[in-house]
Amino acid sequence: MTVLTSRCFFRVASIAVLLASVSACANNQSGRSLEQMLGADPRLENSPAIAFGSGDNNSNQAAPNTNIQLPADFPPEIPRYPNAQLQEVTQSTTRWTTSDPMNAVQSFYQNEFQANNWDVRQPTQEGILEAQQNGLRVTLTIPATTNQSSTAQPNVAGTEFTLQYTRDTTTTANLSTSAETDNVPQPGDADFIGPVLSQPTDQTAQTVDNTAQQTNNAQTFNDTNQAPQELRQYLQDLTALGVLPLQSTSKSSSSTTQFEPSKTVTRREYARWLVTANNQFYANSPAQQIREASSSAQPAFQDVPSSDADFPIIQGLAEAGLIPSPLSGSSTTVLFRPDAPLTREQMILWKVPLDTRSSLPNASVDAVQQTWGFQDAAKIEPRALQAVLADFQNSDRSNIRRVFGYTTLFQPKKTVTRAEAAAALWYIGSASEGVSAQDALRLQQSGTSQATESEN
Repeated sequence: MTVLTSRCFFRVASIAVLLASVSACANNQSGRSLEQMLGADPRLENSPAIAFGSGDNNSNQAAPNTNIQLPADFPPEIPRYPNAQLQEVTQSTTRWTTSDPMNAVQSFYQNEFQANNWDVRQPTQEGILEAQQNGLRVTLTIPATTNQSSTAQPNVAGTEFTLQYTRDTTTTANLSTSAETDNVPQPGDADFIGPVLSQPTDQTAQTVDNTAQQTNNAQTFNDTNQAPQELRQYLQDLTALGVLPLQSTSKSSSSTTQFEPSKTVTRREYARWLVTANNQFYANSPAQQIREASSSAQPAFQDVPSSDADFPIIQGLAEAGLIPSPLSGSSTTVLFRPDAPLTREQMILWKVPLDTRSSLPNASVDAVQQTWGFQDAAKIEPRALQAVLADFQNSDRSNIRRVFGYTTLFQPKKTVTRAEAAAALWYIGSASEGVSAQDALRLQQSGTSQATESEN
């Protein structure tokens, strides 16, 4: 205790001597220097307090520049990424930053473009996405060095991207000229509800009007972005072709723009889409089409009477031998169960005969295991086993690969979503010869153009 008391007395005495020295030297240069060293920093009086030990120094972070505004010609159709900060504006180009990762930005724009019917080109290289709509072309570029630090906040990880936009002035001029001449709403205007009746001023304007008319007449859904990315293009093509349901999928409304891609598809719905897709794909080949049954035909199924709205289609599939029924020798299949969910093995069993246009091959569990490698091949119903084996021979054109990708489990009793059912119908035929929805669309558009030319 005596040692501690002596030490304390020595420290107090030292401080007193030091203060006395400062006071005594206040009028000379050494005293003023010492006073400045021990005094408080006057710069801290108007500065916010710094939390020592936090590891952050907010004074080193650059605040976002709120004075930069979008140019007057920035197209309102271009989607705006949430929480992105505008950093720079040059001619037809804007530069942005966000704290989100690169893949989130690219996925956002790809989904937005597709949901709003932009023509999206497949990326030619990583970090670049191009989309076009009504003469407006947008290029999203995310530099490869992004995601390291944000330009706005150097110490915060983030993503920098640019949006470059250009307009096709020829298309815009043609539409403007037509509007001035005809004095009627044009395709793309809010008041446009149908084809323009007046004669176009030139061939270019006529082409624009025809294309816009087809786009307005085509059915569109506003929830296709809810489908898996790999299946969205299939939905868009089949929708444009008119294969997917024109009637409402909701009991509360007579019409809808909801496709509900994740909803389970029923056997009735799939039968309807199957016939519609085949007959649309082979619109110019009556011999390849499925004929609907007459209402006077004897029903093949006890639960699908002739009074059923889908009787002509379901009965037609049974009479064509494309689905199991007493007519095809399956005497125990007396019920169709139209409102039951469609399973994977049923989808393949109904679809593959349209691809091969021939009888199904003999199949065994071992054969399917050796070809597909399915661990659950033994769970597949024997008749469906034949269709699964035949589907393997279509290589990359097979329904299973197109819908489910690579898998070692077929899960034959698992139900099928509406998006998966549509993907299976996107292509009909073998690996060497067949028709896709895109082929059918081109044929349809070609026929429309020829009819228009003959009328003129």
